[in-house]
Amino acid sequence: MKEGLAGRIAKGFMNSKLTVLLMIVFMVVGVYSSFLIPREEEPQIDVPMADIFVGYPGASPEEVETRVIKPLEKLFSNIKGVEYIYSRSMEEKGMVIVQFYVGEDIERSFVKLYNEINKHMDIMPEGVTFPLVKTRAIDDVPMLSLTLWSETYDDFQLGQISQELITEIKKVEDVSITSQLGGRDREIRIVIDKDKLAAAGLDILSVSQMIKSNSSQLNAGNIVKNDSEFSVRAGDFLKSAKDIEGLIVGVNNGHPVYLNQVAQVIDGPELPKNYVYLGFGHASSKKAEFQSEYPAVTISIAKRKGADAMKIADIIIEKVDRLRSDLIPDDVQVEVTRNYGETASHKVSELLMHLIGAIIAVTLVVMLAMGWRGGLVVFLSVPITFALTLLSYYMLDYTLNRITLFALVFVTGIVVDDSIIIAENMHRHFKMKRLPFKQAALYAINEVGNPTILATFTVIASVLPMAFVSGLMGPYMSPMPIGASIAMLLSLFVALTITPYLGYIFL
Repeated sequence: MKEGLAGRIAKGFMNSKLTVLLMIVFMVVGVYSSFLIPREEEPQIDVPMADIFVGYPGASPEEVETRVIKPLEKLFSNIKGVEYIYSRSMEEKGMVIVQFYVGEDIERSFVKLYNEINKHMDIMPEGVTFPLVKTRAIDDVPMLSLTLWSETYDDFQLGQISQELITEIKKVEDVSITSQLGGRDREIRIVIDKDKLAAAGLDILSVSQMIKSNSSQLNAGNIVKNDSEFSVRAGDFLKSAKDIEGLIVGVNNGHPVYLNQVAQVIDGPELPKNYVYLGFGHASSKKAEFQSEYPAVTISIAKRKGADAMKIADIIIEKVDRLRSDLIPDDVQVEVTRNYGETASHKVSELLMHLIGAIIAVTLVVMLAMGWRGGLVVFLSVPITFALTLLSYYMLDYTLNRITLFALVFVTGIVVDDSIIIAENMHRHFKMKRLPFKQAALYAINEVGNPTILATFTVIASVLPMAFVSGLMGPYMSPMPIGASIAMLLSLFVALTITPYLGYIFL
């Protein structure tokens, strides 16, 4: 029989002593890649979104809509790549949400948005504040939540501890956004006595203006002396309740009126905007010890795109444990109320176990038909295929998630086809004993090599078009057809290189 492409490839690897070394290298590199690939539960999708906030002091919702929001909507609709625009008009302010098409470059999209705002601010009516743009992304979803609670501390004290803890967490590499739910900030409230204010001949507006004017600092120039330049500043910012109490807010009958004469200054926590409590359910082992609900503050942490959720979560939790000795008091507890990294790791590990089970099941089926030698050939070929597929995932910047791993589970029964066809035909020719072993092996490979190549590319042609589905589902599901196609190509490579060598030795 005329030697074909498959036969020439197989002949080169069957006669080479480097084939075993290549097998070992492929396995080592593939396994090593599996540790380098970031793990997450879901694949990441690029959907650029931004919230644009605009202030218009003194305007009603109707005026905000007609004079500010409508022009902005028209402006943003002309930006290439914008899919949806949502808006909301409120008293003295408005908000516009701009969503770009799936797959649009995030940085380019936001640059175009900023450019349009800067170029057309002249169309805004006088008095409108400069728009505040807050970008949003899929990665903004918290991957880790830590809840601080205590039997002795209130939400104000927990909030102060939380702020210090957030400062330390932000130092961790690949942490993008941290937010706090619950707790109260420090606030100085001025409660004016209307009767005393009227007796002093003052009004609330004048008092408010005096407080604002006294909490400012101005550059009064520079003084040069002996080759040194000194900056002179006039005024100062208010720093404490005592500073505020001593402010002169007016004059009555030739005598100064101090703020503490007409108002009460309260330095303490702000009024609560929300309430956060932690309690333990009946399934928790702590229910017997902690039966009540306790004031709490929750810190939510999001990661950067492409970062390993499991590694970042472990680093943050370890750092929080170290900070218990000096930053977090002994009677303040820290509960991990959400760990996206741990969840992702468990699901990835579960899918890997299913993948191993599928490989073993296929091997057992082959053993029933071809004996233990044939099963051994297939059993050694499939892991090499998957090891190379994991290497390709790493090179393509994929993550290990339920979709990429499902692609491997999905093609387990397909990637063994090429190796089974080659190994079975070699096994058949060896049993016929018409030719010497090496010639029989090459004859068997030439006999089924070209049909095997054609069959593999036919299956790829039926699976790969799924990668070009549009909308949100396209980028979400694309790793599956792409990963499956790569696995099938690599299975063909292994079937024409590694399988002939293994078949020649074991069959």
